[in-house]
Formats: sequence, C-alpha cells, structure tokens
Amino acid sequence: MDSIQQAAALEKWGFTLPELYRLALSFYKQNSGKAIHLSYEDNLKLIAFKQQATIGPFDASSAPELGVLDVIGRDRRMHWQLLGDINREQAMEGFIDLLDNMCTAFRPYVEAVKQNRDETLKQELRRMEEDKLEKEKREREQKELLEEGYKEELQRRKLKDALNRQTFQQFKSYAEIQFPGNPEQQGVLIRQLQDEHYHQYMQQLHMHNKSDIELHEEGVKLLQNETGDTARGLDDCKNEEQQQDDNSLDEFITLQPANIWTRPDIDVFKAAISRADGDGVLYLDPGEIVTVRVPTMANGKSIYWEFASEKYDIGFGLFFEWSKPTTTEVVVHDTDSETGDCDLDDDLQSTAEDLESGSVNIDHESLDDDSITTKPYVSIIVPLYRRDCYNEVYVGSHVYPTEGVYLMKFSNSYSLFRSKVVYYRIYYEH
Repeated sequence: MDSIQQAAALEKWGFTLPELYRLALSFYKQNSGKAIHLSYEDNLKLIAFKQQATIGPFDASSAPELGVLDVIGRDRRMHWQLLGDINREQAMEGFIDLLDNMCTAFRPYVEAVKQNRDETLKQELRRMEEDKLEKEKREREQKELLEEGYKEELQRRKLKDALNRQTFQQFKSYAEIQFPGNPEQQGVLIRQLQDEHYHQYMQQLHMHNKSDIELHEEGVKLLQNETGDTARGLDDCKNEEQQQDDNSLDEFITLQPANIWTRPDIDVFKAAISRADGDGVLYLDPGEIVTVRVPTMANGKSIYWEFASEKYDIGFGLFFEWSKPTTTEVVVHDTDSETGDCDLDDDLQSTAEDLESGSVNIDHESLDDDSITTKPYVSIIVPLYRRDCYNEVYVGSHVYPTEGVYLMKFSNSYSLFRSKVVYYRIYYEH
C-alpha cells in the first residue's frame, strides 16, 4: 500500500510523498493567516492529519489530561481520534489533499518548487558534466606532460651517456694525473668533470640560439655519430693518410669537439707553475696577443691544457694548424693585435663553424687552391673570447685529429692600459 501511495504522489506531483508532505507543511506554516484563510474546522482537520503523520494514532493512555477550560485542546483530540488507525503515509496524503482542496495557491507553489528543482538539477548535471570534462582534460594534459617529460628525460640521459662515453678515457687520464693511485678519488673527479662537461655542452647549444627541437636533434646526431659516422670518418682519415703525401689533407676530416671544464684550486695551481722556473708564465702587454705553438707528438693521443690569470680576465682560443710539425718543442710567439695577427683573421674566415659545440668538416677541394700552398690551413677548435680565469683554473682536452700544430691564443687585445699575467701548463696523453 505504501509503495502505491508513493508512486501515485510521484506521478501526480513530481515529488515523493515525504518530500511533498514537507512542502505542504512548510507552505501551511508560512502562509496560514496570510495567503490562506481556513475555517476553524479545516484547521482542526489539518492539525489532526499532522499529528497522525508525526506521532501515529491517538493513544489516550499516553495523552496528558486537559484542563477544564481547554476547549481547543479537546477539539483537536476529537478530530485526531476520528482518524482512527490510518498509517502515517495515509495521514500525509490526507494533509496534502485537504490543503490542495482548500487553497488554490498550493498547487502553483508546488509547480514553482518543482521547476526550480528541475532547473537546479539541470545546472548541477551540467556542472558535473563540465567538471568531468575538465577533469578528463587535466588528466589528459598531465599524461601528455608526463610522457613528454619522460621522453625529454630519456633523451637527456642518452645524450649525457653518449658524452660520458666520449670523454671517459680523457677524463680518466686527467684524474690519474691528479690523484695517482687513488681510484676512489679518481672516480669522483671523473663524475664531476662529466657533469661539468654536459652542462657546458648544453650552454654552448643555447648560446647558438638553438631551439629545443634543434637541441634534441643535436643530441640524436651525437648519438648516431658516436658509433657510426664519426668513427668511420676517423678510420677513413687514418687509412688515406698512409696512402697520400705527408703534406696533403684527406678528402674528409672530422675534428672532435674540445672538452672544457674548471676547477677551483687556482692558488695551488699558480704556485705550482711559478715554482717551475717560470716557463709556464706569460706577461701580456696592453693590446698584445701571445700564441703558444704546441706540436702533436708521434706517440700522443690527446692534448691537455690548464690556465689561469692574475686578477683579470683574458681572451683564450684554441686552433689547429694542418701542417706537419717541424719540431717537438713548444714555442711562444708574441704578436701585435693590430698587425701581427692578421694571418689568424684570414684563417678564421675559412673555418666552417665553432668546434666547441660540434665538429667541423674540411673540404678537400678548397685546400687545392694555389693560394693556400704558402700557408697551412687553420681550423677553430675553441673560439677566441674572454674567460674569467682569475677565479678558477680553466682545463681542457682535445683528441688529435692527425699530425699538426695546436695554436693556443692568449689575447689582451681588448685592454688598452692594463697588462695581464697568465699561468699555463700543457701536457699529453700517451
């Protein structure tokens, strides 16, 4: 019976019976004596239905005694007793039907509440749908970001691993010199040097205004060249050099990029250089450029250099002269920045690109010009620009491309009045 009443109320009014009863009770309390005016008898009937719906059938044993003059109380109990044993749902339904019959404003009130409820429900559903779409969008974007971040991190690790494999032997040789017989300290230094080299490599790419896409392409290219083209190019160079004249260059030669890092023990370094009879100390006058010519050694694999300055920065660059060394001695040349270094400027114009951030290809056809026969071809390995080497020791290494002469340039050409002091050291990996 209860379910039938519930279904009937929902179909007729659009509300369940308890919801509709609460609306009717609220409407009655708010509008009794205002919007609606009921007779005394009608009010007694509504109150009786309310008592039956709230408490249940009248029970005389539990009801308190009424006063002799409480006429209204007796009338209310009488109408409550007249309802007999009807259940609470029937009492609710009686209250609603009686109020609907007695007040024409009740049905429009219920319709307005229903319309407002439906509109609220629609808005809530729309909001829930929008929240769901927004959540799915955020989850999708977060997933894309995570995937992109994973790809970038994977690419970064691959690039760093490739750089570490390229520089491991050179850094290992350097670490063995710094900490002989101490593998643990050597390992720590190698990791520090590899991290520093990776950061400097990335900075060089950004200095050349490369976009993120170009940066990844550079890394992929490095990974490919590491085990492929670069190795084959170097092997081809060595094979062809054995078949050609000693003064000729092969058709395609690839220069490895230089490895550059810094270390903080500048005072110890300068003291060690000063104690070595001053052979590693240069004094540069204002506007002066000094070139240190370092020939490759027959049993050498790589060149290493270290330098620092006293109080002020200094210009530094490394170049490679494609000529057969005529001596094994390191020679220092003092040149004037306005006249004596013009040959260097001519050589720089013929260089393809900055080797500090990548390799350079030498075009064999351009070397066949008769105008070059009088002077060797020069390539840039590290571009010449100012270094803050008065705070740290600048250290670097480079793998021999072939026989030739390294030109280590220290420049004070930008200073008009201040002299500079440079401490440097050069050695080889055998």
